[in-house]
Amino acid sequence: MSRFTELVELVQTYEKDFIKFYDKGNKSAGTRVRKHMAELKRKAQEIRIEVQELKGTSDESPEAESSSNA
Repeated sequence: MSRFTELVELVQTYEKDFIKFYDKGNKSAGTRVRKHMAELKRKAQEIRIEVQELKGTSDESPEAESSSNA
């Protein structure tokens, strides 16, 4: 669950810039929001790859499962 916590904390660090841009109209904060979103996209991709790797190591292959049922 540490990955989830890491993701939540990352999003929370962006809050000030979101408020400055959306509520106060600060255009410089908008640039930072775009940067934050790119960072979030990279982090999400890292997590997606990790999940796929973990699924691959913990699952049996379909051939092994079907041969054991025969």
